[in-house]
Amino acid sequence: MPLVKIHVRRNIAEAALHAISGAVHEALVAEANVPPDDRFHILNRLDVHEIVAHPTYGGVNRSDEIVVIEITLNTGRTVEVKKNLYAGIAKRLETLGVRPDDVLVSLIEVTKENWSFGGGRATYA
Repeated sequence: MPLVKIHVRRNIAEAALHAISGAVHEALVAEANVPPDDRFHILNRLDVHEIVAHPTYGGVNRSDEIVVIEITLNTGRTVEVKKNLYAGIAKRLETLGVRPDDVLVSLIEVTKENWSFGGGRATYA
């Protein structure tokens, strides 16, 4: 179960943010073996001063249209799968008009016992 948080600047339209969410989910399904119905996303539109990102850190040329994507998921995916996921997200977002240099992805890996889907139960433990 990935939990995806997507942060964009407030000037991004709601429809565009939902399209970004859909593209990220498509990449997770295609590249990281996530089931199609396993979609849990938190979408945030923030004021310009609420996203601070150095314009060139990491060897990119970042604009003010940065998209920050945090994905919490189970441990165990290979580096190759992660690389394919990053590329898949960037490629899909580029079709929506998001520059690849404006896509920042952070994976947070947790062990399965750290999830509860509800009911006070440790879903995978």
